[in-house]
Amino acid sequence: MKWNTFALLLLCIFCMCTSPDTEDDRRPNIILIMADDIGIEGFGCYGGTSFETPNLDRMARDGLRFTHAYSQPLCTPTRVQLMTGKYNHRNWICFGILDPTEKTIGHLMKQAGYRTCVTGKWQLQSYDPPDYPGSEERRGIGMHPKDAGFDEYSLFHSLHTEDKGSRYADPTYLRNDTLFKEVKGAYGEDLNLEFISRFLEKHRDEPVFIYYPMALPHDPLVPTPISQSWNDQEKRHKQDLKYYQDMVKYMDLLVGQLVEKVKSLGIAEETIILFYSDNGTTWRITSHMGELAIEGGKGLTTQAGIRVPLIAYWPGTITPGISNDLIDASDFLPTLAYLSFACLII
Repeated sequence: MKWNTFALLLLCIFCMCTSPDTEDDRRPNIILIMADDIGIEGFGCYGGTSFETPNLDRMARDGLRFTHAYSQPLCTPTRVQLMTGKYNHRNWICFGILDPTEKTIGHLMKQAGYRTCVTGKWQLQSYDPPDYPGSEERRGIGMHPKDAGFDEYSLFHSLHTEDKGSRYADPTYLRNDTLFKEVKGAYGEDLNLEFISRFLEKHRDEPVFIYYPMALPHDPLVPTPISQSWNDQEKRHKQDLKYYQDMVKYMDLLVGQLVEKVKSLGIAEETIILFYSDNGTTWRITSHMGELAIEGGKGLTTQAGIRVPLIAYWPGTITPGISNDLIDASDFLPTLAYLSFACLII
């Protein structure tokens, strides 16, 4: 484990939950949100000026904002690294695949006594479509979400690629072994938030670990429920770069709604919320930080491709501040596992 600010933050939480003076020794709820395809230039709290992110800016102001959090330049490498706590060269099979023999963050948190949930984008099993070169070697392999240590799951992109359907309007998703295809009139990310809300309500008196790998704001760049075009059903699947702004705004809106849900359940002071991203912004988008134009660097090992947001929010426990320490996706599993097991055995 790297003893940086991220680990020390969780060590402080460990000390709090094991203190003999603490009346309630319940382990904290942990909600880990991972956005899809957005670098630091997309957020006001990092100096971005192109998009509206008031809820995340508020979390950063009231929590701990990390200035040097990094990811891999593409989604699957980051997801595999986060799920296993290992660098990719130690467990890589191929793109879109998670080694089914690995122990995940879900397994560890469940073993520590947490109720576990994952919702959003999976993309860790059977990635290749049938006509892709060499697909016969990769189809049907990887880790199914039901085997990843989660009590409940509701996920886009969790079976064969050609069956994945839409992640946004009229979504297709696999929920606890039932495949729902083209749910008309629905928006995928709204369903994800509803799923999380019900899980929190159901287990409000137990420690929970929720992993929320969002679909937003990944391609396709299409209308959201706050887009004017959303009112025309024929335009809900029509792509245009102009919708990226709405997608970022809707991402922020959903995070704000999740924070408010936690508060409404009376568990805000028992819940740490972490916000991260899997890689930089798509190259098709140019954002601004004041007068500085930043071309999206997804797929590149440049700052624009791998430097991402990380915000830790826990009202009443985390002292607001900024950390300049170096963080990457491999830090999440060991630090969260250390926290959960330490609180369990002490």
